[in-house]
This record gives sequence, C-alpha cells and structure tokens, in this order.
Amino acid sequence: MPSSSPVPDAVATHLARFLARMREEASDYGPDAAAFLDAAAGTLDGGKRLRARFCHAGWRAVAKFDDRDAAETDALWDMCTALEIFQSAALVHDDLIDNSDTRRGRAAAHRALETSHRAAGWSGDAEQFGRASAILLGDLLVAWSDDLLEYALEGQPHARAVRAEYARMRRDVTTGQFLDIAEESAWSVNDGSLHAERALRVASLKSARYSIEQPLVLGGAFGGAHEDQVAALRRFGHPIGLAFQLRDDVLGVFGDASVTGKPAGDDLREGKRTVLIALTRQALDASARNLLDEMLGDPALTSPQVSSLQATITASGALDQVEAMIADYALEADRALSGARLDNAAVGELRDLARAATVRAS
Repeated sequence: MPSSSPVPDAVATHLARFLARMREEASDYGPDAAAFLDAAAGTLDGGKRLRARFCHAGWRAVAKFDDRDAAETDALWDMCTALEIFQSAALVHDDLIDNSDTRRGRAAAHRALETSHRAAGWSGDAEQFGRASAILLGDLLVAWSDDLLEYALEGQPHARAVRAEYARMRRDVTTGQFLDIAEESAWSVNDGSLHAERALRVASLKSARYSIEQPLVLGGAFGGAHEDQVAALRRFGHPIGLAFQLRDDVLGVFGDASVTGKPAGDDLREGKRTVLIALTRQALDASARNLLDEMLGDPALTSPQVSSLQATITASGALDQVEAMIADYALEADRALSGARLDNAAVGELRDLARAATVRAS
C-alpha cells in the first residue's frame, strides 16, 4: 500500500482512543472480561488498513472535487476506523469457520483463546471454549464497529446515506460468507459450467463490495457525493474488489507462508471452491477432475500433495486465466475513472491503491 498515506497513523490514533473508552466503560466487569476485551483489541493489530484507505480516498475524491477546501475531521477518521473494526470481526469469524490456525503470522483468535484457557488451568474443553469465545469476540467487534460509526455520524449532514450503505455492507458480507460455506458443499450437485459464475458471486458479496466498493462509497457519501460520483466510485470499486479477491485466491494456493502469514496451500486444505478451482476443473479430464475433488478439502494434505495440486492448477491454464481476469478487471476499473467528476489528486491515489490491491504478495 502507498507509504505516504496518513491513514495508518490516523486509524491507530483513533483506534487507541476508542479502545481506551471501551475499557473504561467495562472497568467494573472483572478480570475475565478485561482479558476478553484485550483479545478483541489484539485482533486489531496489524493489517494493511485497506478499507480505511479506500474510505479516505472516496471521501477525498468527492470532498476535494472542484477545488473544495474540505478538512479531514475526527468524524471521518472514526468512520474509517469503524471499517477496520468490522474487518477484524469478519476475520475472526472467517478463521473460525475455516478452522484456520493462524492470522497475520500469529495464532487465530479462537486458537489464542483456546491457549489462554489452558494457560489459566481452567476446567472443561479448551478447544470448545476457544471456538465459543471467538463467536462472541466477533460479535463484540461488530458491536464496536457500529458504536464507533454512530459516534462518527453524530451531527453529520449525510449520516442517512452512510448508514444505509454501511447496513448494506454488513448484509452483503454475511450473505457472501454463507454462500462461501454453502459452495463447499453445493458444488457437487451443480453443473460444473456454473461453478466459476457461482464463485464470482461469492467473491463479489464476501469481498469485492465490502473490501473496496463500499468503503469507497461510504467515504464519498460522508463527503456529500452526488449520484454520478457514487456511480463512478462503484464502477471503479467493484472490479478492483473482484481483482483483489482473485489475487487472494491465487495467494491462498501459491502464496509464500512467510509473507502471507498463513500456511502455503491453505485454501486447498479448506476446500475453497474459488474461480481458480472452477476453471481448473473445467480444463481437466474426468479422472484428473475426480482426483482434484478427492484431495480438495483434506485438512491433512501434505506439502508434496499441495505441490502436486499446484502443478495441476498451473498446467490446466487456470492460473493464467485468473491472472488475465485480474488484469481485465483492473483495466475496467481504471477506465471508470476517466471523465468522472472526482478530484484529480484523489484519482491518482485511487490508481495507486488499485495497483497495490491487485499486485501484491500478501
């Protein structure tokens, strides 16, 4: 991500302020609750601050248009920070659903909570405790996100438009997460020719909209965007979001664990039915396709087996197809900015962010 952005520092400042307030409000809840809040706060460390960056860029594209002298306010930064908290909630639940052990090179939230149970010498099933606690941890983060958003919107002239988009974002990503889970089972009863289309629908709802398109629109709405400006931000944001998710799919199979913070081939062990897998299946003969289906979703896949699947995907031409799709989506997004009534400097920032979101190793 572009290094000169003020977003990471601003988010860190506003996040620290918010967490201090949450801890103060829960100060009489006892030590176990304090540890729970610390666990929630821990999930907010690190990350690319992608959603906050796109939200800020969307605001700037509208608020600075036509030489307007709009100022960055605490309310704007609180809204950007609320998006990062919502992202953490989604990751906690995502790791739980996927049975992922790590996130950003550290223990996933449910694993960390499981470890804390054992370290405290508590009775009962530590693994079950970790999973149950992570559900509640994700719920707490969603509540925190809503709380901070509402705090940011107090007295703001365009609060209604922001709330409507934020609510749509929450519904979309929750439905997309369900469809992602469903596809791991439903693929077997659906025509193989439809798998890529179904996987793209999941990518749109689960990632493309809430990772890029909706943060952009939220920033624009906060800045008082007109209908044509919102449309331009959507035309840019959605294809970049799809390209972002397709890059994630590639990294989930071919990524370097030391860079991604997750084991190589994790998506193969989890049985993710991505566009990459759908295109691979289309290119294979029946025997090879059956072998792929048998191996995909096996949590005990060895490194040699992962390497074999990687070779199959590459040889099928699916990897090249997905790379071409990423390039096409990026071009479509770039064209959407041409002639749009958006601030010129912000448009340059959006192009930089698009490159960083789609050409990356983690």
